[in-house]
Amino acid sequence: MTGRIFSGVQPTHGLHLGNYLGAIRNWVTLQDEYDCIYCIVDLHALTQMQDPEAMRANTREVAAALLAAGIDPARSILFVQSNVQAHTELCWFFNCVTPMGWLNRMTQFKEKAGKNRENAPVGLFDYPVLQAADILAYKATHVPVGEDQKQHLELSRDIAGAFNRKFADGFFPLPEPLILGEATRVMSLRDGTKKMSKSDPSDMSRLNLTDGPDAIALKLQKAKSDSIDGLSLDAEQRPEATNLLTIYAALAERPVADVAAAHAGTQFSSFKRQLADLAVERLGAMAAEMRRLLADPGQIDAVLADGAERARAVTEPIMDEVRERIGFLTPRCG
Repeated sequence: MTGRIFSGVQPTHGLHLGNYLGAIRNWVTLQDEYDCIYCIVDLHALTQMQDPEAMRANTREVAAALLAAGIDPARSILFVQSNVQAHTELCWFFNCVTPMGWLNRMTQFKEKAGKNRENAPVGLFDYPVLQAADILAYKATHVPVGEDQKQHLELSRDIAGAFNRKFADGFFPLPEPLILGEATRVMSLRDGTKKMSKSDPSDMSRLNLTDGPDAIALKLQKAKSDSIDGLSLDAEQRPEATNLLTIYAALAERPVADVAAAHAGTQFSSFKRQLADLAVERLGAMAAEMRRLLADPGQIDAVLADGAERARAVTEPIMDEVRERIGFLTPRCG
């Protein structure tokens, strides 16, 4: 193993192809090279109001998706954030060494709070500090990041450095960003100018990870196309053609330029059939396994409970040393 990965995903309903191609499949591949710790970050989800029953259901849904996609609980640690106390405890320690000015520069808070900044919850403002605690409670060395998370990871490095300078030089590693090549940007099947999203009112706009073969084939058959002969890459003039070529290339694990060249003379109807066959081949078994797992929540809960126990085993000696270096008294027995 070449290092330790930490990555988290919020418990959200309606995971789709964009979630799989953008992150989940990369997590599966990383298991071959890294000691991987994957977390369902329910504490982060609390920055928006959550229905308790929906939170539980969504947590299991995300866990089922990760397991069905190939996250192996025997090789990786998969758990729920709130089940490991180290995240919130270390967050408070980091709050006490993190200047307000650092958080004021975080662009995501400004974007999410918008004009309602004065009424935004403290948790939304403090979100990046909890993110740093998530990573550093395990002394993770690498974090897979997209463009929107680079600033938060840089803050995690700054917080680690601040703690090290004050309490323990070199104690926390400075986690490195893991760039996994150009991200697959999956767009709506009904509008190639908009990202595929669970919030789109039309279920035909996306491939859900729970869709069966018939649904996958129908949605791709009905996907929006244009009247130009052949297929070509042109995000501005031919967004739908570009999107379907991009999806095909990602599922086939081929460069999109090669796929576009191979199908330059292919009509949309024929290409959609080929794409549907490929999508069913790559996604069908995963969807079936996800549905099976969701029908057996006890199995999901057992995996998550075991993962939390293993996660605590990693964090407990680290947190013991953190408390000792800060100067806290260690409780004595007897």
